[in-house]
Amino acid sequence: MQQTVQEGKPADTLLKYDDPIESTVPGNKSSADSKTLYKKIELPPLEAKPTNDDILNAILPPREWIEGNSHYIQYVSHKQSEREEVSALNKELDKRLTERQARDNPICPIREELFAQVFDEVIRQATLYLSLIHISEPTRPY
Repeated sequence: MQQTVQEGKPADTLLKYDDPIESTVPGNKSSADSKTLYKKIELPPLEAKPTNDDILNAILPPREWIEGNSHYIQYVSHKQSEREEVSALNKELDKRLTERQARDNPICPIREELFAQVFDEVIRQATLYLSLIHISEPTRPY
Protein backbone atom coordinates (compact mmCIF):
# COMPACT_ATOMS: atom_id res chain seq x y z
CA MET A 1 0.00 0.00 0.00
CA GLN A 2 1.79 3.08 -1.26
CA GLN A 3 0.55 6.61 -0.83
CA THR A 4 1.29 9.52 -3.10
CA VAL A 5 4.18 11.67 -1.93
CA GLN A 6 3.40 15.37 -1.68
CA GLU A 7 5.73 18.32 -2.11
CA GLY A 8 6.48 20.27 1.04
CA LYS A 9 5.74 19.48 4.67
CA PRO A 10 2.13 18.46 5.39
CA ALA A 11 -0.11 20.76 7.40
CA ASP A 12 0.02 20.56 11.18
CA THR A 13 -2.53 18.15 12.61
CA LEU A 14 -4.03 17.23 15.96
CA LEU A 15 -3.05 13.59 15.40
CA LYS A 16 0.12 12.80 17.34
CA TYR A 17 3.07 11.75 15.14
CA ASP A 18 6.62 10.60 15.86
CA ASP A 19 9.55 12.65 14.55
CA PRO A 20 9.94 12.40 10.76
CA ILE A 21 12.52 10.00 9.33
CA GLU A 22 14.64 11.28 6.44
CA SER A 23 15.55 9.31 3.34
CA THR A 24 17.51 10.90 0.50
CA VAL A 25 16.09 8.59 -2.19
CA PRO A 26 12.29 8.88 -2.47
CA GLY A 27 10.50 5.80 -3.77
CA ASN A 28 13.64 3.70 -4.24
CA LYS A 29 12.80 0.57 -2.30
CA SER A 30 16.20 -0.99 -2.98
CA SER A 31 18.06 1.49 -0.80
CA ALA A 32 18.71 0.58 2.84
CA ASP A 33 16.84 3.61 4.17
CA SER A 34 13.74 2.91 2.11
CA LYS A 35 13.67 -0.74 3.17
CA THR A 36 13.37 0.28 6.81
CA LEU A 37 10.81 2.97 5.97
CA TYR A 38 8.53 0.77 3.89
CA LYS A 39 8.91 -2.20 6.24
CA LYS A 40 6.30 -0.79 8.61
CA ILE A 41 3.72 -0.37 5.85
CA GLU A 42 3.74 -3.99 4.67
CA LEU A 43 1.21 -6.18 6.40
CA PRO A 44 2.28 -9.63 7.63
CA PRO A 45 0.88 -12.80 6.03
CA LEU A 46 -2.47 -14.01 7.32
CA GLU A 47 -0.87 -16.91 9.20
CA ALA A 48 1.25 -14.55 11.31
CA LYS A 49 -0.29 -12.52 14.12
CA PRO A 50 0.04 -8.80 13.31
CA THR A 51 1.96 -6.66 15.77
CA ASN A 52 0.53 -3.55 17.38
CA ASP A 53 2.69 -1.43 15.06
CA ASP A 54 1.27 -3.21 12.01
CA ILE A 55 -2.29 -2.65 13.19
CA LEU A 56 -1.77 1.02 14.02
CA ASN A 57 0.05 1.71 10.73
CA ALA A 58 -2.70 -0.04 8.78
CA ILE A 59 -5.42 2.04 10.48
CA LEU A 60 -3.51 5.34 10.38
CA PRO A 61 -0.94 5.20 7.57
CA PRO A 62 2.24 7.28 7.73
CA ARG A 63 2.48 10.54 5.86
CA GLU A 64 5.23 11.23 3.34
CA TRP A 65 6.59 14.37 1.73
CA ILE A 66 9.56 15.73 -0.20
CA GLU A 67 11.49 18.84 0.80
CA GLY A 68 14.37 19.73 -1.49
CA ASN A 69 16.25 16.51 -2.23
CA SER A 70 15.09 14.80 0.94
CA HIS A 71 12.22 12.37 1.32
CA TYR A 72 10.54 12.26 4.73
CA ILE A 73 8.17 9.74 6.25
CA GLN A 74 6.35 10.21 9.55
CA TYR A 75 4.50 7.49 11.48
CA VAL A 76 1.77 8.06 14.04
CA SER A 77 3.08 7.90 17.59
CA HIS A 78 3.10 4.51 19.28
CA LYS A 79 3.38 6.10 22.71
CA GLN A 80 0.49 6.04 25.18
CA SER A 81 -0.99 9.47 25.91
CA GLU A 82 -0.94 10.90 29.40
CA ARG A 83 -3.91 12.62 31.01
CA GLU A 84 -2.23 16.01 30.56
CA GLU A 85 -1.77 15.37 26.82
CA VAL A 86 -5.48 14.61 26.42
CA SER A 87 -6.35 17.84 28.25
CA ALA A 88 -3.88 19.74 26.04
CA LEU A 89 -5.51 18.20 22.94
CA ASN A 90 -8.91 19.52 24.08
CA LYS A 91 -7.49 23.01 24.59
CA GLU A 92 -5.69 22.87 21.22
CA LEU A 93 -8.94 21.85 19.48
CA ASP A 94 -10.79 24.77 21.07
CA LYS A 95 -7.97 27.14 20.11
CA ARG A 96 -7.94 25.99 16.48
CA LEU A 97 -11.72 26.18 16.21
CA THR A 98 -11.53 29.78 17.38
CA GLU A 99 -8.50 30.70 15.23
CA ARG A 100 -10.02 29.25 12.07
CA GLN A 101 -13.43 30.76 12.88
CA ALA A 102 -15.37 27.51 12.72
CA ARG A 103 -19.12 27.96 12.77
CA ASP A 104 -21.16 26.51 15.62
CA ASN A 105 -23.71 24.89 13.34
CA PRO A 106 -23.06 21.26 12.41
CA ILE A 107 -22.31 21.86 8.73
CA CYS A 108 -18.90 23.49 8.81
CA PRO A 109 -15.93 22.17 6.79
CA ILE A 110 -13.41 23.56 9.27
CA ARG A 111 -15.13 21.92 12.23
CA GLU A 112 -15.45 18.68 10.26
CA GLU A 113 -11.72 18.66 9.41
CA LEU A 114 -10.62 19.33 12.99
CA PHE A 115 -13.04 16.79 14.47
CA ALA A 116 -11.78 14.17 11.98
CA GLN A 117 -8.23 14.80 13.25
CA VAL A 118 -9.37 14.43 16.86
CA PHE A 119 -11.28 11.27 15.97
CA ASP A 120 -8.09 9.82 14.41
CA GLU A 121 -6.24 10.67 17.62
CA VAL A 122 -8.93 8.92 19.69
CA ILE A 123 -8.60 5.87 17.42
CA ARG A 124 -4.82 5.94 17.93
CA GLN A 125 -5.17 6.15 21.71
CA ALA A 126 -7.85 3.45 21.86
CA THR A 127 -5.80 1.10 19.68
CA LEU A 128 -2.77 1.53 21.92
CA TYR A 129 -4.87 1.10 25.06
CA LEU A 130 -6.59 -2.03 23.81
CA SER A 131 -3.29 -3.57 22.72
CA LEU A 132 -1.91 -2.83 26.19
CA ILE A 133 -4.87 -4.60 27.83
CA HIS A 134 -4.52 -7.53 25.44
CA ILE A 135 -0.83 -7.92 26.36
CA SER A 136 -1.33 -7.58 30.11
CA GLU A 137 -4.28 -9.98 30.44
CA PRO A 138 -3.96 -13.67 29.64
CA THR A 139 -6.23 -15.12 27.02
CA ARG A 140 -9.51 -16.15 28.56
CA PRO A 141 -11.78 -18.79 27.04
CA TYR A 142 -15.31 -17.53 26.63
